[in-house]
Amino acid sequence: MEDAFAIRMPPDIRSVTIGEHQAIIMDDFLADPRHLLEIAGNGTYTPYPNLESRKGYPGMRCEAPAEYSQTIAELLVPLIHTNFGVPEELPMRKSMCAFSLTTQAPSELGPLQCTPHFDASTPYHMAILLYLCDGRHGGTGFYRHNATGLQQITEATREAYLDTYYDEINARRPAQRYFDNSDDQFTLLGLIPAKFNRMVVYPGSLLHSACINPAISLSSDPRAGRLTLNSFYDF
Repeated sequence: MEDAFAIRMPPDIRSVTIGEHQAIIMDDFLADPRHLLEIAGNGTYTPYPNLESRKGYPGMRCEAPAEYSQTIAELLVPLIHTNFGVPEELPMRKSMCAFSLTTQAPSELGPLQCTPHFDASTPYHMAILLYLCDGRHGGTGFYRHNATGLQQITEATREAYLDTYYDEINARRPAQRYFDNSDDQFTLLGLIPAKFNRMVVYPGSLLHSACINPAISLSSDPRAGRLTLNSFYDF
């Protein structure tokens, strides 16, 4: 079964600079991604936590095979240590690896879902994202918060950032839409476009958002919607 999730060798590893930080992109990541598509197409999806309260990921998820998670970790963990300055002695902890579908209409989004966010403020929290959809479905945008100048939220800046951020959205509610450009509050620094079988790795502390095309991407059908495979590593 592990061969079904084999990584194409040698991997096409590129480092891209976004603002003051970097991300890793690997195109044509899996030797044959069709097996994952079959599993995703037959999976059982449940709402992400906090979906009903209009917070967090605006859609559904389905647990991915443990064999896939183990296979990619063998490549990604040393790559992350090397490229993101993670001390070698720190062990890695993984979140659930899940297929994700964006399903929530813009009119149903809460204020926190309408602006860029960060996943964690700890120093070595990494987002691992495999696109199983094509470029019509947007990508991932990265931002600078204009009032504070922050692109990355750390444990030292988290409290001050959140104080300013909540003051802003309480004073003026964000437009009810999927955020994908610049406004008075955030400046778009760069976009990594979606591409089928593209792996993207970046620090979860960066301000970012899923750039989504509501006209075609909001679907609970894995064969038609904005299908990604998401995981997080903590060191």
